[in-house]
Amino acid sequence: MAVQELELILTLAGGLSAALILGYVTHRIGLSPIVGYLLAGVAIGPYTPGLVANAELAEQLAEVGVILLMFGVGLQFHVEELLAVRRVAVPGAAAGIATATLLGALAAQAMDWSWTSSVVFGLTLSVASTVVLVRVLSDSRQLHTSSGHIAVGWLVVEDLFTVLVLVLMPTIVARGADAEGVLAAVGVSLAKIIALLASAAFAGTRIIPQLLDRVAATRSRELFTLTVLVLALGIAVLATTVFGVSMALGAFVAGLAVGRSEYSLRAATDELPMRDAFAVIFFVSVGMLLNPGRLLEAPWLALAAFLIVVFAKPLVAALIVALMKYPIRTVLTVPSSLAQTGEFSFILAALATDLGVLPATAMNIVVAVSIASILINPVVAKIIGPAERWLAHRRLFTRGRFTDHLEDRGAASSLQAEDRAIVIGYGPTGRTVTRLLRENGIAPTVIEMNIDTVRQLRQDGISAVYGDARDPDTLRTAGVRHASTLIVSGADAGAPEAIRAARELNPVIHTFARGAYLRDVPKLRNAGAEQVFSGEGEVALAMTEAVLRRLGATPDQIDRERQRVHGELLGIDRPAPAAQDADTGGLQF
Repeated sequence: MAVQELELILTLAGGLSAALILGYVTHRIGLSPIVGYLLAGVAIGPYTPGLVANAELAEQLAEVGVILLMFGVGLQFHVEELLAVRRVAVPGAAAGIATATLLGALAAQAMDWSWTSSVVFGLTLSVASTVVLVRVLSDSRQLHTSSGHIAVGWLVVEDLFTVLVLVLMPTIVARGADAEGVLAAVGVSLAKIIALLASAAFAGTRIIPQLLDRVAATRSRELFTLTVLVLALGIAVLATTVFGVSMALGAFVAGLAVGRSEYSLRAATDELPMRDAFAVIFFVSVGMLLNPGRLLEAPWLALAAFLIVVFAKPLVAALIVALMKYPIRTVLTVPSSLAQTGEFSFILAALATDLGVLPATAMNIVVAVSIASILINPVVAKIIGPAERWLAHRRLFTRGRFTDHLEDRGAASSLQAEDRAIVIGYGPTGRTVTRLLRENGIAPTVIEMNIDTVRQLRQDGISAVYGDARDPDTLRTAGVRHASTLIVSGADAGAPEAIRAARELNPVIHTFARGAYLRDVPKLRNAGAEQVFSGEGEVALAMTEAVLRRLGATPDQIDRERQRVHGELLGIDRPAPAAQDADTGGLQF
């Protein structure tokens, strides 16, 4: 085995093993696993004793992580969601970026850095982590509330601004700091971006959907996942070679293009495991850059940067949200969720360091501040509830334009929970169940992996989602949080996993599942299904009833025998149905 191959294996094995151990530990103590990944990088980096991984190889692998992270951001970016909160997200994000950049630049100026280095250092402190924000909001059950939507929209504005900075920085640095050169660089870069976006829009409406249609028709998960990966990497490379922009922007645009198709949800589902794996490598590689000893070279700058991220920027955000008369929960939730830095700060700092704009000390400070801010972010999220009650008791805030009741409910729904059901699969069983639900006034949403079926259902006025029911995002899109019933109509091997994911999102949902064989029944029940119907069992019961009728058994004898056979087959006792239930016209769940 070649030395380089051995170093690659050791870097992967050592990095992922350390990330697994420390990520698990930080998760168990209530912190973000990202902290564990960064600490894992420190542990295997060249500045700490023990195993030393190959930083160059880790950085090359991290490039793939950056591409997939940016692809995921573009894939999940929805203009409609941003427009819904634009009045608070756009000015709020602009004010937050300006505040962090200005204060960071002033702090760096005190260390006799150049103005260019100082401004870029301030920019690295101005953008929060998408991964951390979504994780913290999900853990606190605020992601699908109005506060969560504002925070996500706010972060999207920050991300878009950072993407623009990533594109413009190499050109500006190459042209110098003169006004004419900067304006020319901005004009050329914007023209390239517009050309890239126009090409992506054309591909996203004409080429990519047809390509995904053909691949999806093969019913091969591997081919579809490979297609998503090729689109992410391929468009990123083409964006760099043809349009001269960064791979990060190319990956973001690739996500936008794929996100315009009906396959966006499935693409996000299939891309997620790859993105998570390479994102771990990315965070590990960043942690390897941290030299704890060099922090002593500028301890006051590190402290100032930490205070800017954790106090100054959130304070500005809180003032803006409060001035717009949002409720207490929003005033507390949005600023606290943004009080950290993450992947975009690392990407920006790494690019600036490579271009010679930032000194090596800057990367150490950015990584250290990120670790410290991510450490305290989940802790701050947990005290929002008590803080809200304390402020409300002293009437320091008005209720705002939204009522607290609506804020606590989460995402609004036009239907009551008892009027909604999720049907997984639209085979013969799924079609029958869907028809019965609609006839009894219950609104079904079908989750199906056949895109043609989904399109036909939507044409027929039936809510349908194309995606894998095992993925929580697919279930959220289908509205599982607001449904009372989950029906797994297909005998699929992934049904237990889908049931567990649904019950994590909605622990009180009533679940009915179908299994192909009797051996599937315990697995489905253990996953949380209240009632399980097995093809083998139902055939045995039907044959038992037919034989008894042929032998002249009475209805009571047939009912008793059905109950006994049912208990023998499924290992449980089911009482015989009451006589009055036979004439019930409606469905009861």
